[in-house]
Amino acid sequence: MPKLTIDNQEIEFKPGQTIIEAARQAAIDIPHFCWHPALSVSGNCRICLVEVEKMPKLVIACSTPAADGMVVHTKSEKTIHGQNAVMEFLLINHPLDCPICDEAGECKLQDYAYKYSVGTSRYDEEKNHKEKRVSLGPNVMFDAERCISCSRCIRYCDEIVKNPQLTFVQRGEHVTIETFPGKELDNPYSMNVIEICPVGALTSKDFRFRARVWDMSFTDTVCPGCARGCNTRMGVRNNEVLRIEPRENIGVNDYWLCDYGRLETIKNINNKDLRVNSPKLRTDSNNELLDVDWDEAVSHSLSELKKYSNSEILFLASPYSTLEDNYALKKFAKEVFDSENIFYIPNINENFGDDMLKKSDMTPNSNGLKLLGIKPITGDISSAKAVVVMNDDLSRLLGASNIETIIELASYKSDSSNTKVVMPVSTYAEINGTFVNFQNRVQRIRPAVASLEKERLPGEFSMSRLDKFGAHNDRWTHGARFNSRPAWKVIKQIAKAFGTDFAFENSEEVFMELANTIEGMNGYDYDSVGNDGVVVGTTPLVSA
Repeated sequence: MPKLTIDNQEIEFKPGQTIIEAARQAAIDIPHFCWHPALSVSGNCRICLVEVEKMPKLVIACSTPAADGMVVHTKSEKTIHGQNAVMEFLLINHPLDCPICDEAGECKLQDYAYKYSVGTSRYDEEKNHKEKRVSLGPNVMFDAERCISCSRCIRYCDEIVKNPQLTFVQRGEHVTIETFPGKELDNPYSMNVIEICPVGALTSKDFRFRARVWDMSFTDTVCPGCARGCNTRMGVRNNEVLRIEPRENIGVNDYWLCDYGRLETIKNINNKDLRVNSPKLRTDSNNELLDVDWDEAVSHSLSELKKYSNSEILFLASPYSTLEDNYALKKFAKEVFDSENIFYIPNINENFGDDMLKKSDMTPNSNGLKLLGIKPITGDISSAKAVVVMNDDLSRLLGASNIETIIELASYKSDSSNTKVVMPVSTYAEINGTFVNFQNRVQRIRPAVASLEKERLPGEFSMSRLDKFGAHNDRWTHGARFNSRPAWKVIKQIAKAFGTDFAFENSEEVFMELANTIEGMNGYDYDSVGNDGVVVGTTPLVSA
């Protein structure tokens, strides 16, 4: 392998790599705006200037090929002087509106201004003013004054989405970005331009001015919108999910996330009107679901299910629920009722899938169910008299209206008149667990939102400044918390009422127990799954 030296550190590199790529793999930071590992090189920001011995001028690291024996300096006096000059140039017309900018706190220009700028400018002319609230499409707002013309957003649309919707217009200090005439920035992946924009020029219409980044906690999780299982970060303030953004995982979603995954998958997490917020019971004396405590709901579930023989009860697992929850339901069916009568309802939408990220299977855990040996349901369910259903809609099944008794483990309200008991279960934003994507990759989800039962504690939750330092009498530190529990824990409660005590005490213990039942997963725990997930087996179980 060829080698070069960067700041006295000898680094091996692959032929064809540039200086910035070689530096990146050695964790050496070279400042950059226009360069992105997934995009073509434009070389127009110039902040990545470095000094290379035996070269007369500074060179840009993003487009200069690494060469065997090359000696590079990123912190020499000559390099620092060049970086200072570039920052001075970029800040000539940039507005001083960091306090109100959504990008403040995670802005490259802001960071580099502190690190590479001298703090003064030789230019005292009035700044060039441009349009500040330009709607580029249904989800993205553009502030032309903040734009540094790095062209990342243009190249992203051209090269990644294959839908050229943005371009530069004008020249010099008047240059700006526009959509092509008659077009909007409305592709299904349009909001990725927000993350790849190194400044605050492109912002989310959904998130604008809702929170400061330093007042939010960010939790690594997985998108539940389809079988892809894109890796994401969930931003939370005041116990409310405010935004979802992509998290890099080259094996799953690269650097990207679809707009559906950002906007639709979190709509109902904080919705008080749609969430089930307490156990509910329907008695013979009234036809309304009334709030009860957990013990009464469990006791009534026991008495309702005891009315039927084991063969008359159908268990419906959920491809929207975690591996842990579905394993607990299968274990409940087998050990309490000696039943293999457990299935799930698939959700395939051929119009949703595409050749980039979105899969036609609109559930995050179909493969997890198949790993557990749970099959999709076929035909109608009119032969069953009672159904235990977890996080799914029975109305999509033939014969559902004929069911006498329905026990629901649900996050959201339903309108079934045959529902006798409802147990509120936590959403994916409130629990530890795992999903298995279309590649058979087991991936972690983590709690970002606290429930009444689960406090936001250091070590298990990511913590914001408000979480760490907010006092109990600070109104902004108190968000709504739902009276919900992980489905596996609810199932354990019901099983105990039947006289069967499951051994696991937390979600990781459930995972370790189920892992021992699946070929190739023996001995796995949450640490071994890690942040990027692990692929189980070699052949995907679903191709959608």
